[in-house]
Amino acid sequence: MTATLVAKDLSGGHGHRTLFSALSLTVAPGDVVGVVGANGAGKSTLLRILAGADRPQEGTVSLAPADAFVGWLPQEHERTPGETVAAYIARRTGCAEATAEMEAAAEALGSGAPGSDDAYSVAFDRWMTSGAADLEERIPAILAELGLETGQDALMTGLSGGQAARVALAALLLSRFDVVLLDEPTNDLDLEGLDRLEKFVQGLRGGVVLVSHDREFLARCVTRVVELDLAQNSVAVYDGGYESFLEERAVAKRHARERYEEYASTKADLVSRARTQREWSSQGVRNAMKKNPDNDKNRRAANTESAEKQAQKVRQMESRIARLEEVEEPRKEWQLQFSIGAAPRSSSVVATLRDAVVRQGGFTLGPVNLQLNAGERIGITGPNGAGKSTLLRLLLGITAPDDGDASLGVSVAIGEIDQARGLLAGHLTLAAAVETVLSDWPTAEVRTLLAKFGLKADHTSRTVDSLSPGERTRAALALLQARGVNLLVLDEPTNHLDLPAIEQLEEALDSYDGALLLVTHDRRLLENVRLDVRWHVESGQVTELQHATGGTKP
Repeated sequence: MTATLVAKDLSGGHGHRTLFSALSLTVAPGDVVGVVGANGAGKSTLLRILAGADRPQEGTVSLAPADAFVGWLPQEHERTPGETVAAYIARRTGCAEATAEMEAAAEALGSGAPGSDDAYSVAFDRWMTSGAADLEERIPAILAELGLETGQDALMTGLSGGQAARVALAALLLSRFDVVLLDEPTNDLDLEGLDRLEKFVQGLRGGVVLVSHDREFLARCVTRVVELDLAQNSVAVYDGGYESFLEERAVAKRHARERYEEYASTKADLVSRARTQREWSSQGVRNAMKKNPDNDKNRRAANTESAEKQAQKVRQMESRIARLEEVEEPRKEWQLQFSIGAAPRSSSVVATLRDAVVRQGGFTLGPVNLQLNAGERIGITGPNGAGKSTLLRLLLGITAPDDGDASLGVSVAIGEIDQARGLLAGHLTLAAAVETVLSDWPTAEVRTLLAKFGLKADHTSRTVDSLSPGERTRAALALLQARGVNLLVLDEPTNHLDLPAIEQLEEALDSYDGALLLVTHDRRLLENVRLDVRWHVESGQVTELQHATGGTKP
């Protein structure tokens, strides 16, 4: 079935706070709409409204036909205890809900409830449309195709982050939605998974609305962009792809600034001229009173007429100022601005692996022979499950090798953002967790630091576990700025960061002079960040490759 989703004059937010308003959008078959904006601008809120999970503050959302199958796949930060891979896929594809509705309709039909015939017919059609009838038969082939050796009876809580990402991709590939709503679908996917996701999105007959911070994914997939601009309290829809959006937005911002500057200059000139006219008028009256005798009626009349003409010019000038169409000054967006704190230089050799081997169940990493030198910048790539995180733990001395040797240099100050964003104690409030790490910092300074990263009072009083992954990432970045480091370890740092924050991260990395270990599947980040060497990890083996220098430094 082909379907069209229409949003008209939508406003959305939380409680009495409106995040966006007056948004009108039509998603026709074949459209791929990318939603962009800073964290907190309302992107996920918009998807929830389009999915029917939340009601808009104003406006309407409609479907044609009305019974179209809309699939909303939100970000999932926590896995449900006891849920198997098969159950997860059934839930994410909508098959579980369709099956439950059909079984309830069948039970009502069996009991002879009024209207049960029609209800069962509708539920049965929905069940067939969802693909639930043959889902169990389709799951094994897709899991095998994605390289997932785990069976469909395995528990989701027992999977690695990469495995869970591939199961989420499998659910998407197995879905049969007429309109698809995707919230950060690229998180934790490796390059092969990203390629498969892109081909899936590009090949869909139905419409797609997606939220993503992966710039390359946006550039390859979207046909239109919706920008939610929290700073300007505005919504803009740009036809064309992502690169076209970047160009049009830059032009629009430049024109908005030029219009305001022209308005401000014109107004300042009119105000100055009105002030001058008033001064001339006042001076003319004073001079006339000093120089002219009281009985010189003709001269007095002439001076009075001149003063009135001057006053009239002042009134005309003030009228022009009043008629001047006001142009509001474009507000500057809040941007994350930070640098990476530097520690004294470490020993010339930061870390060394000699014939190092790590065995974890049926997986073996190694033997690995690598050396990381002071100031060296390494990009680490490879498919999910290849051993990248294991390699990091081995280099940092967290995991001891089963065979061979691993050593860490002298005076190595490590700063890390791990993939799980679990560096801060989750049961503590954010403020308390950061104070535990920065034990010599006064409470006021800790709160000031967090505020610079957009983490205000309503964040610092919440437990770390209750924060979003993006908020936990910003807290980890705050620690990097506060603590001096000479070995920076970043494991998928762009996951959950918005586009402006990713650009700020790239700038901070460009000015950082210490050793760097960067694990990422973000293709634009790999292209933009200056790297010396790339270590490619696959099937437990590490290959050292030369890397074309990226970044902005010559």
